[in-house]
Amino acid sequence: MGNLRVGRSRQAALVLAGAAVLAGCSGPQSALDPAGLEAEHVAELFWVMLIGAAVVWAIVIGAAVFAGRFQKTPISEKAGLRIVLWAGAVFPTIVLAALLVYGLRLLPMLRAPGADITVEVSGEQFWWRVIYRPEGRPAVASANEIRLPVGASIEFVLTAPDVIHSFWIPALGGKIDMIPGRTNRLILKPTKVGTYRGACAEFCGESHALMAFPVIVMPPVEFTAWLEGQGAEASNEASPAAFLANGCGGCHTVRGTEATGTIGPDLTHIASRQTIGAGILPNTPEHLGRFIAATEQIKPGSRMPSFGMLPETEAAAIVAYLGSLR
Repeated sequence: MGNLRVGRSRQAALVLAGAAVLAGCSGPQSALDPAGLEAEHVAELFWVMLIGAAVVWAIVIGAAVFAGRFQKTPISEKAGLRIVLWAGAVFPTIVLAALLVYGLRLLPMLRAPGADITVEVSGEQFWWRVIYRPEGRPAVASANEIRLPVGASIEFVLTAPDVIHSFWIPALGGKIDMIPGRTNRLILKPTKVGTYRGACAEFCGESHALMAFPVIVMPPVEFTAWLEGQGAEASNEASPAAFLANGCGGCHTVRGTEATGTIGPDLTHIASRQTIGAGILPNTPEHLGRFIAATEQIKPGSRMPSFGMLPETEAAAIVAYLGSLR
């Protein structure tokens, strides 16, 4: 009876472990749950490589088991040399070369010309500067969030002004480095509507782990309407007096106002974004006030100073103004 219980416990543990492993294969930041054409190719490459590795492993372990348990008499030196040559050199070379060629064929797809929309992204410590360049229309600046139309081919033009960053949206495609002094390009084509997560995949300083961004894939009509709205000037529903009086406009731009700074993110339509602080906090008045008051604690290494010394009325006025910028 005790052995039966132990067996059932082991089975339950294996089931739970398997469920945990499978759960890690899905979600908004999983390369194995593709929502883009390029990500589908990357996931396919993973499975092909995994199957190839499993076949090689099975042959090697099978040969070892056969030699240890069933081959009772020694083989000739000539036969041994043949096994070493074919099984140890020729076969692995052919398999690895085939896998390499299969993987390299994906590279042209990730850089193919002819994109529908160009999006410039600059990775900076520790946030993302985003500029949409629709054909025949003025550029639209944003930050820390990317929105894309489903089914469109997007060319990302990737740069960095300070240190090496790496642009990665696992559900949409492979990652690529952003290197100071160099411009890299990546083509992605989202195929499923939804919200996904992008991140910096290259260690870039204290707040590297706090440098993410939501990616919202939308129907084309909704994206067009959203982009037109983002190109407009800021709302004047609330007064910018406290925002400007405390020097915020020296680092941030709010189009249609005296705030023209370019050091930090463009805040013209910050209230329409899902998160603040580059994907680390939900965009709510409470979190916004907390971030303004304790920036250096929430995001170490950030170039934005904390404004916890502001009177409560001033801080509330800034939060109210930013909350009106939709």
